[in-house]
Amino acid sequence: MSVIRHPEQRVAILIDTQNLYHSAKNLYKAKVNFKAVVDAALGGRKLIRALSYVVNTESGEESAFFEALEKVGIEIKTKDLQIFYGGAKKAEWDVGLAIDAIKLAHKVDAIVLATGDGDFIPLVEYVKSQGCQVEVITFGRSASSRLREVVDDFIDLDQAPRDFLIGYRASTRRRRTPTKRAVKKVVGTDTDNL
Repeated sequence: MSVIRHPEQRVAILIDTQNLYHSAKNLYKAKVNFKAVVDAALGGRKLIRALSYVVNTESGEESAFFEALEKVGIEIKTKDLQIFYGGAKKAEWDVGLAIDAIKLAHKVDAIVLATGDGDFIPLVEYVKSQGCQVEVITFGRSASSRLREVVDDFIDLDQAPRDFLIGYRASTRRRRTPTKRAVKKVVGTDTDNL
């Protein structure tokens, strides 16, 4: 990966909010600190735009979350949750995020995608062909390995989860001492085989 970073570099950050949210929830049972993600993605460069692609649900309970994103300088792009006959739900921003990346590619030096979704590989290849640097910041354990290969730089949030998560608790798994019953069973089995 060949990456160029300097303080005058103009950067747009496009956040696949659902992707980061679900990765943090499934991997760490925690919430994403989006300000920390934007700061790490920016890396001391000039922020031109930071866009978060989100979905409005029926309950509207996400409004406080949207306000928190706006307070840290992230623009919100919303889409209503679609509910189909039979109860199926759909809420994807992939095409909208891709269109914005293509529009911004000629106005910035680098685009940072906050996602691990491999569906964005053709977008990355196209934007790079237009002379714009493309980087990804996400949780490496849930990221497409091919996406990692095609971008100019990959920032793995798994390397420092404490810095990027709210409510993160490091795994403090202790080696369990086997119960008396388990020890008896193992010992009994070993003795029987003698």
